[in-house]
Amino acid sequence: MSYQPIPPLPHDANDPTRYTYSELLDLAVALSESQPFALLQILNVAPERPRDGMVVAADGTNWNPGSGAGFYGRIGGAWVKF
Repeated sequence: MSYQPIPPLPHDANDPTRYTYSELLDLAVALSESQPFALLQILNVAPERPRDGMVVAADGTNWNPGSGAGFYGRIGGAWVKF
């Protein structure tokens, strides 16, 4: 998201409604252009060097960390399904 509020311009000083409307339009555009926070690739093999704190998506067929397809986190040296 790339929204940056701008200070009111001098000609908008007497028209806070116009300034607010303009800012809301800018915010709406920034939100509509935002990308997902994280997009995980579905893995069909285990990561080569798993580390605690990793989050992965397993296909559940070629690589089944324990409970089929889904999202797993590495905790205490083991894969835990979310």
